Amino acid sequence: MSILIKSATLVDSKSNLNFKKKDILIKDGVIIDIADTIDTNASQIFDFENLHVSKGWMDTSVSFGEPGYEERENISNGLLTAASSGFTSILLNPDCYPLVDTHSSVEFLKKKSLNSTTRIYPIANLTSDSNGKDLASLYDMKLAGAVAYGDYKKSIIDSSILKIALEYTKTFGGRVVSFCQDEFLSQNGVINESIVSTEKGLKGIPNISESINMYRNSEMLSYTGGRIHIPYVNTKKGVDLIREAKKRNLDITASVSLANIVFSDKDIDDYNTNLKIIPPLRSEIDSNSLKEGLIDGTIDYLTSMHEPLNIDTKKVVFDDATPGSIGLESVFGLMCNNFTLEKTIDILTRKKSIFEVQDQEIKVGSHADLTLFNPDKSYKFSIDHILSTSKNCAFIGSKLKGIVYGSVNNENFTLNRLWT
Repeated sequence: MSILIKSATLVDSKSNLNFKKKDILIKDGVIIDIADTIDTNASQIFDFENLHVSKGWMDTSVSFGEPGYEERENISNGLLTAASSGFTSILLNPDCYPLVDTHSSVEFLKKKSLNSTTRIYPIANLTSDSNGKDLASLYDMKLAGAVAYGDYKKSIIDSSILKIALEYTKTFGGRVVSFCQDEFLSQNGVINESIVSTEKGLKGIPNISESINMYRNSEMLSYTGGRIHIPYVNTKKGVDLIREAKKRNLDITASVSLANIVFSDKDIDDYNTNLKIIPPLRSEIDSNSLKEGLIDGTIDYLTSMHEPLNIDTKKVVFDDATPGSIGLESVFGLMCNNFTLEKTIDILTRKKSIFEVQDQEIKVGSHADLTLFNPDKSYKFSIDHILSTSKNCAFIGSKLKGIVYGSVNNENFTLNRLWT
């Protein structure tokens, strides 16, 4: 199969082709020519309005449902949604049942994306049955394709488990995922502990529930060595602690969710259950610090924290609603509202190798791993723009700038049916 991409502006700050308009010819998944004009017969020709191209994007925290919760989202439609939203690589959370705590369960997820535009890189459970007590067969799961290990949105309560996990994974280059939210300080909390929670009569989750865990993690990492990833940093203090840990040359990476960048707890003005997420929306001071940390590289990744849920878990009072929001479809449009285009692409494509994802350059001879987009089209995001099976989206009603035409990867392509 051959693909000809016409008159595309390349966006890659590390390339000498940055912001230059070129034709790109791909054959059997490999870029064979890049030139001002290419005239040839190709199986597919992509010639879209204001077309821009970058390296394929990566999201470090995506949940679907399969196996076990296919009514939320199955893997097939989840991968279609990711590819249509520009993501050619996703780290898939062990947010399913059976859990991802064996060689065969990791292998099952890897095989599901073999023929898809978007590749799955599984995060396996750190402990068996996510019990927080007994380490799962981590090395065996690495052999099956796991790229990191953590029990989804569960903090590691037992410090001895964290110590053993860091020491063990260090022997084979594994990375421990440690969600930082103290289980006891956050118990029964539903939003940020602040004047907003008091005014609304809702139980709050204090900022210290993150920082106390994060401080423990950095001290443990300093003691044991190894590698750790902190997902969903959500406070100013958390950003400061990550920055300090990196200054000490600890092997620590971190992500922030899209919602924690674009919203604050003040946006929960009508008890909208789609804005109930974990970790919770924090103050504007926290949101601004998270954004600054992402820009200066203290925080390594931005994630959609895509989490499909059944409608009946959201059509209840705020206290009883299940936390979570989908977000793949709205990442690019919201990022372009908050960052320059060059910084947006930098954030979406940075540090792939940390999670064993190949970083393919846009050059002749490279495998084509590309995202196609128009960064200038503005629109109001609605339920009609949702490709996911579940519709629990915090970003409905938001003004977005930028659309995704699709992506090319793995000798495949996917076009977004909304824009092509």
